Amino acid sequence: MLAAFVVFILAHEAGHFFAAKALGIKVSEFFVGFGPRIWSTQRGETEYGLRAIPAGGYVRIVGMSVLEEVDPEDIGRTYREKPFWQKSVVVLAGIAANFAIAYIIFIGLFAINGMIEIQPVVNEVRAEMDGTDQIAPAALAGLKSGDEFLSIAGESTETWPEVQSAIAARPGEEVDIVISRSGQQRTLTVTLASVGAAGSDPSGYLGVAPVIERVDVGLFSSFGLAGREVVDITGEAYKTLWNVFRPSSLLQLMKGVFGEPVPDEIRPVSLVGIAQVGSQADVIGVGTLIAFLAVFNIILGAFNILPLLPLDGGHFAIALYERITHKQADIQKLIPIAATVILLMVFIGFVSILLDIVQPIQF
Repeated sequence: MLAAFVVFILAHEAGHFFAAKALGIKVSEFFVGFGPRIWSTQRGETEYGLRAIPAGGYVRIVGMSVLEEVDPEDIGRTYREKPFWQKSVVVLAGIAANFAIAYIIFIGLFAINGMIEIQPVVNEVRAEMDGTDQIAPAALAGLKSGDEFLSIAGESTETWPEVQSAIAARPGEEVDIVISRSGQQRTLTVTLASVGAAGSDPSGYLGVAPVIERVDVGLFSSFGLAGREVVDITGEAYKTLWNVFRPSSLLQLMKGVFGEPVPDEIRPVSLVGIAQVGSQADVIGVGTLIAFLAVFNIILGAFNILPLLPLDGGHFAIALYERITHKQADIQKLIPIAATVILLMVFIGFVSILLDIVQPIQF
């Protein structure tokens, strides 16, 4: 699992590497890992090698920074001298590689496993709330396996996400649940429980699991379904990134360093956590594990396209600015932004490793 993630990060860098090579831009280094150099070899004009920390890799493309001094013999083959479209291809190629990998993975999953449909129908009624001896609201209300949700608190529930949303939005409230049981419509009144980690908003809880069905879709339909999945998860990725990096979340993560619980929705995962997820493949299933790999690629691509230095999106934003204004960007003014982004990434990395060690991910 961990090796797969390193490969995906390297695929991102390889996208930059091959794009630059194809456009005649000099690439002086392609290394696996970071930190002290373990081994390297020179092949043509590029040095390939290994570094001590196997957490991805990097390529050094000559002239990507205006602060870099360029050897006179490299003039004409630097990134900074190339037209806008070539710069765009180079900086976006890594992002494209990650989205392409995710798309291919989802095509395979849909073609082999079909599509999972979650029905707004009760499959299981939990007798007690997790971690307590309290009877779950669903059991108290008399819900049974096979009951189909029609509405909750007056809201139509034609899909399972609508059921989840209607329940989550009403912690501690008494609501009317309209169901269909054996072809007959019934109304049950239930007081939803209120659950949630410390420091996070409470959420309503009923205590039911839905009916999950697998539907064969075929190879042709898999192409469209995979594309839609990539788009949907990309949207969710940006919501997650916003949740993690907003000031209130960063404060909660800081508290997590001192032992306070961190809500799952803002908890970052490190390579330690990724290895933990991989070790639980027998619990979460191989299909889910493979889908997790696709999601990682989407998050990696979505994060890197943000228009902030030193991310790829930051380099693209600079190239676009220079193309529109016909002026060279003042990189000196952008250094504080780049430093802030790097500090945030280091902080998130530190917190994620700490949490994965003291609060291991469990399924």
